[in-house]
Amino acid sequence: MKKIFVAAAIAVFGFTQAQEGFKLGAHIGAPTTGNSPFTLGLDAAYRWNIAKNFDLGVATGYSHYVAKSYRYEGGSYKGKDFGFIPVAVSGKYSFTGAPIAVGLDLGYAISTNEYVNGGLYALPKFMYNMPTGELYVGYQSISGDHDRRYYNDRPVPGKESVGAVIVGYNFYLK
Repeated sequence: MKKIFVAAAIAVFGFTQAQEGFKLGAHIGAPTTGNSPFTLGLDAAYRWNIAKNFDLGVATGYSHYVAKSYRYEGGSYKGKDFGFIPVAVSGKYSFTGAPIAVGLDLGYAISTNEYVNGGLYALPKFMYNMPTGELYVGYQSISGDHDRRYYNDRPVPGKESVGAVIVGYNFYLK
């Protein structure tokens, strides 16, 4: 899996000499599933304009999910943080005459935690184009088998997807 990430990073960052379609940003979000109160992360993408109003490229980054703390009779327990590195194809359609766009990142999310498996990655989003970048809101979804529930410091197997409503900003690097 590390080889996949390295190949994706080279693909994304290797094309930055022209800086034409390179975007770098950050996001924060509220998970809708799992045992995490919030998520935050970094985004990187390179898109080429392949048709009028349509850009297509590659995207990667890192999303970190902060674990919840649990209280029980006699004490408390803090779960384990986990993260994902997405490797995705990124598409964006901009509407003519308006500063809005829709986009979709679709690919695979590589887990950075031994108790959490990677899975299918999807991020549909609505964007507002600005002179220096794009503001977006989207739903980040990672499908797969995730062992994120714990009992006595051991994972309890379960099939759970990870999802979060996220808000982010990507700067255009020119």
